[in-house]
This record gives sequence, C-alpha cells and structure tokens, in this order.
Amino acid sequence: MSRASTVALRLSNITKRFGPVLANDRVSLEVAQGEVLALLGENGAGKTTLMNIVFGHYTADEGRIEVFGAPLPFGQPRSALARGLGMVHQHFTLAENMTVLDNLLLGTRPLFALRSGRAAGRKRVLSLAEEYGLRIDPDMPVAALSVGERQRVEILKALYREARILILDEPTAVLTPQEAEGLFATLRRAVKRGLSIIFISHKLNEVMAIADRVVVLRQGRVAGALAISQTNPAELAAMMVGNDVPVPVVQKTREGDVALRLRDVETSGQRPDLRGLSLELVAGRITGLAGVSGNGQAALAALIAGLAVPCSGRIEIAGREIRDWSPAAAIAQGIARIPEDRHHAGTIGDFTLTENAVLERIREPRFSRSGWIDWHAARAHARTLIAGYDIRCPGPDARIRLLSGGNMQKLILGRVLEEAPAVILANQPVRGLDIGALRFVQEKLLAARRRGAAILLISEDLEEIMALSDVIHVISKGRLSPGFARGTMRSTDLGLWMAGRGFDDAA
Repeated sequence: MSRASTVALRLSNITKRFGPVLANDRVSLEVAQGEVLALLGENGAGKTTLMNIVFGHYTADEGRIEVFGAPLPFGQPRSALARGLGMVHQHFTLAENMTVLDNLLLGTRPLFALRSGRAAGRKRVLSLAEEYGLRIDPDMPVAALSVGERQRVEILKALYREARILILDEPTAVLTPQEAEGLFATLRRAVKRGLSIIFISHKLNEVMAIADRVVVLRQGRVAGALAISQTNPAELAAMMVGNDVPVPVVQKTREGDVALRLRDVETSGQRPDLRGLSLELVAGRITGLAGVSGNGQAALAALIAGLAVPCSGRIEIAGREIRDWSPAAAIAQGIARIPEDRHHAGTIGDFTLTENAVLERIREPRFSRSGWIDWHAARAHARTLIAGYDIRCPGPDARIRLLSGGNMQKLILGRVLEEAPAVILANQPVRGLDIGALRFVQEKLLAARRRGAAILLISEDLEEIMALSDVIHVISKGRLSPGFARGTMRSTDLGLWMAGRGFDDAA
C-alpha cells in the first residue's frame, strides 16, 4: 500500500456520554499518512472530548480507534504516545527555568540517566531541527525564547518522541503573521516526510491554506467531511452552526470627541511596563491594539480599567485630567470593560446570572435600597440581558459556571453594553468562541460604535483587528506604534511591528 493510501488514524463510531449529555455520537473519521486534516466545530461540538479519547484521557463508551491498522486501547495515554501520537496545545507546556534540550529530554529517560544521554540527545535534536527547519539553540533557557520559538520547541518535542500523528490545537493563536507562515512551512515539510496532522482552528482562512481535508462536528456528530478544494470559508462556517453566518459590515460613522486620552504614561510593576505611551480613544471609533501576547496589553488594560495607576503621565477623560484613579473611578467615568479572562476576572463562577449581571452596579439605587439588595429588580435586569443577548441558560438563578464560554461572554457583553458606556475596553472579547458567538459579539461591538462609544479592541487575532478597527496600533515591549488607518497596512507590515522591527527602524 502506498503512503498516500495508508490510514494513519481511524476512529470508528466513537460515542461518549457524560451523564445525560451525549458529547460524541458515533463519530467516525480517518487521517491518511502525510495528510493535514482540519477538525472544526462550535464550542461544545465535541472536538476536545474526541481528542481526549484519542489520547487516552477519556474512555469512550462505544467505538474503536486504530493507529496504522492496530487497535489502540482506550484510557491509556502511554499507549497513545508509544504508538506515535503527539499534541501541541494552545498554551505551551514547557518548563521555563530549564533549557530547550532539558525540556526535550524530560520524560524520555529516567531522571538519573538524563546526564548520560545529553550528548546523544543534543545530536538528535540538532538533526531534527535541521531536517524540519526548526532551528533553535538547545542550550537557550525557555524563558528567554519568543512565543514562536517556544512553539518550535513544542513541535520538536513531539518529533523527538517520534510522533507520527500530530494534533495542533489553535497553533497560530499567539503568533505573528511571519511566525504563522514559518509554522506552515514547517508543517508542509513534515507532511512530505510522512507526518499526519490534525489541525484544530477557528481561523477558517488558515484552514483553507494548510489543510487537505476538513471534518466538521456539530452537536457531537459529524456534520460533513470535504476536501478543501471543494469548499470555502462561508460554507464551512454554515456547516459548523447549521445556517449561514453573515460577515459583519463595518460602515462609516461620524466620529466625535476624544473620550479618553493617555499622555506619556509609564507604569511600574508590570511585565513589561508601559514606556511613554500616548493613546487617544475617540467616540464612534474602534481602536485596535495588535501585538504578540505579553507585550504590555495587560498593563494597558489594567490602567484603563482603574486596576493600576501610572507612575508618570496623565489620564484625561473628556479633556479633564483624572488624578484619583481606581476601578470605581473608571466606572463612574463611563468606562466599561470586557476582561481578558471571563472565568477569573469577568465573573464569579458560584454566583448566579443575576448576581453576576449586577456585580459592578450593586450599590446603585435601582438595585439596592437602604443597603438592601432589590433582588426583584436584579432578576428583571438579568432576564433583560438573557433575552436581549440570546444567553442560553436555565434561568437567572443558574450558577454562571454551568454556562458555556460563549454564553458567559454574552452575559458580560450585555452587562457592559446595556449601560451605554462612553468607553469600552474589549480585551480579547472573542477568544475561544466559535464562529456563531464570535460574530454575535462583533456585531454588538459595531452597534456600540454606531451609538458613539469609543472602543479599544485588544486582540491577538490580527484578522479580527484588521476587520473591525478604524485605527490600528501595535504594542511591543510596552511601546506603542503610530496609529494606522484602516486599509493602509497589510498583515505582514503589522507583523513586522509586532516583532519589534518597526520600532527599531523608527528609532
């Protein structure tokens, strides 16, 4: 049998239940040797459960898995690794205080034998790095590596363990466009050498660029399987959600005055700190902030939300300098935030939807009287949000931790937008959301823009930044680029600024 027709991985009628919930319903798919298969689906469609079954973290209730024709037992991660299965998670699993070589050797030899195997390990790592175009210094501490370099180490780790089937979960989520292109070049080289890849992503344009075939899951079942040459992003989006998903239309609006201005702001205690940063947020404008994760986005978001104060510089609201800055002051000045982490910063998991809906305004007269909470008014407000933002939940008294990520985000979005704030801090507002929830959030932000809100959109998804923003800034190591008007910069141009080169050239 030729390599092109060799089945590397076959799943047959995989079924998994969690109590009354049917997570996977007779899922069958195949991945050929030397093929890239994209696996798509909404949040909750069953992708993660299916991959956990493949890796032995879960045991399927029914079905069969075969790796190169041999059955793979359920619930045995070591067997999966031994058969050549590898996975690179969206959030890397590297020991930052160790070198690249030590990270690659970990788990491959007994601890007492690590030293004796270093020479042979180094030789093999350098050979693999050369073969797959993943050049990296094996003696470099992981803490000193860029995000793109860390991903190279994760892929090398799988190849070092002789992975023949590699699962990539949102592999480009934190990469610059140039790093993403480098990743795709590596993957194409690996596929030519016989590696099989399962590519999980919400970025449909990337799926079209790298995959040979695509399998779409919807509500735990296979909704379709197509060759990439026979489909397009719009068809894939419709297959994922069950109907057409319109692309948001960004119409011209009349911009107003500067709602918030930062002048030469510097911070201390963050990693990295802001360095002489100046920024204007204008009414009726979406200002996009692009950048690789960890380059000052957290410091800027904390500053605007009142969670941090500048050590120098000025904060001005509607032309007036604000000296006493705090979360309460930010809310009083009409600043609302959609936080980066909806689980830990946006909601309290054991609180109900009602309690989370009024968290930031519980002391306002409409929700409290004489120090007592008016639960009737609070529940009415929660019901308004549930109806207006299509929050799928048992009701206003349900614990919010029981909701999906998309529905949790809709509650936060409603809590913010129903107050018609002057300034909206939207920090990673669609991270991890499926295409349907993503489009819903984007449409609501555009509606707020039309109403006249000044919006700061912080995102690591460059496609989203370029699609929604009127003006784009790039942040790198706490420094802010000039503002670029919509349509004046290509993704590759912005990628150079994200990598710091634009700042160096401008110095």
